[in-house]
Amino acid sequence: MHTYDRMVERILSYVRKGFNLCVVFYGHPGVFVDPAHDSIRRARMEGFSARMLPGISAEDCLFAELGIDPAENGCQSFEATDFLVYKRKFDNRSSLILWQIGVIGYAKFNRNGYKNSPLAILYNVLKQHYPSEHEVTIYEASPYSICDSIIQRISLKELPQVVVNTISTLYVPPKERSFRDKAMLDQLQKIIKE
Repeated sequence: MHTYDRMVERILSYVRKGFNLCVVFYGHPGVFVDPAHDSIRRARMEGFSARMLPGISAEDCLFAELGIDPAENGCQSFEATDFLVYKRKFDNRSSLILWQIGVIGYAKFNRNGYKNSPLAILYNVLKQHYPSEHEVTIYEASPYSICDSIIQRISLKELPQVVVNTISTLYVPPKERSFRDKAMLDQLQKIIKE
């Protein structure tokens, strides 16, 4: 948090001097980038005009590189620790994306690295909703245009043993296709025909 505060102060120091400033962050500036949100909020509180423009996020890269269309089955997205701690409800008939699986349970930066042991806890939760052989993907969007992203397909049961990084994301495809609600379809068709 100290580093983030220093980033915000550095950004605002130029704004206060009257510079027209553009700050670029890796990926989308609004996704996992507290300093971007904080800089805008504080600049506005001080009477300056500030706005965020969209960027290409790791989620956009994941959709493109894994060939996923979130409109096909729907898509749910959670930060991994949040997913576990708040027992998030989800539908295993749509895509599930879990962010930051390499830092599950950690609230602060750890200079000594992170243990992958919380992946066993994540596996225990997911195996209640998916078969052990269900194929999942560990995904890391490349921060560099000259390097490929890391895409590792494994069975769900391998999750506790896989080595992940702080930016690793888990993509879990739908377990099965959703069933149409015939009564709802009939109701919609009736309204459309009127």
